[in-house]
Amino acid sequence: MPIIVPNDLPASEILKKERIFVMDEKRALTQDIRPLELAIINLMPTKVETETQLLRRISNTALQVKVDLVRTMSYESKNTNKEHLEKFYVTIDEIKNKKYDAMIITGAPVELMDFEEVDYWKELVEIMEFARKNVFSTLFICWASQAALYHYYGINKKQMDEKLFGVYEVELKETSILTNGFDESFYVPHSRYTYSSIEDMKKIDDIQILASSDKVGMHMAATKDNRFIFVSGHGEYDTYTLDREYKRDVKKGLDIDIPVNYYKNDNPKDGVSIKWKAHSNLFFSNWLNCCVYQDTPFILDRIQEKEIKK
Repeated sequence: MPIIVPNDLPASEILKKERIFVMDEKRALTQDIRPLELAIINLMPTKVETETQLLRRISNTALQVKVDLVRTMSYESKNTNKEHLEKFYVTIDEIKNKKYDAMIITGAPVELMDFEEVDYWKELVEIMEFARKNVFSTLFICWASQAALYHYYGINKKQMDEKLFGVYEVELKETSILTNGFDESFYVPHSRYTYSSIEDMKKIDDIQILASSDKVGMHMAATKDNRFIFVSGHGEYDTYTLDREYKRDVKKGLDIDIPVNYYKNDNPKDGVSIKWKAHSNLFFSNWLNCCVYQDTPFILDRIQEKEIKK
């Protein structure tokens, strides 16, 4: 699929080298097509890395997608060049009068804090309310899924005894257009200390648990209309994301085990065993093709507010 992004976005050059079809805004205007409008709320400190990972995944469809990168105003990233943010990102104030076919809200390394303690929590609540009223389908990843379940449904996150860190097998629990073509079980990277309880989620009639395991807990869930999709893992991760995280923590002197089921022979020197990318690509393709493109109104102003059913 052609992804429409600014031509000088750093991720654009990386993706072109990988033979992923990236289209600049000028060329897109010459095509008689309404592209899907997608906003990415990037809460990760590694902005460029996360941009690239997500753009790779949303490229696996024939649809044309116009991407807006959105940052918070209430917290200034210490890990990303200010000029990059000012050039390629917009704020919620700048898009508050728009409507979107789809939105992605990423995770963030703040999961051990109470939600209200996070510097940009009030702004994130504003963004989630914007999504409920102005976005047809919103994908919440990792911490963002916990934040959304807390904000919309009052489900608080819980802390694990130890970090869930590695590539884990999960099983399909319910059929869904989101998982069309999936195997009965599949693998997903996870890296987190907290989780949302399946038992708490089952109390919400509008939420379906789509994939889970005893070790991971809930991996994928969605409202019955697919307006909200909650994913606790990181199918968007590239080959060496967990490797970089592991080596970073080792360098800091932290007591951390190697990522589970990640390195060949459980030896970092033997390289990475990749087993999650096919299902991840299929998930993003199903989401955009089936949940978004098939059902979103052609005229975006006709998007209706999502009703919260507890």
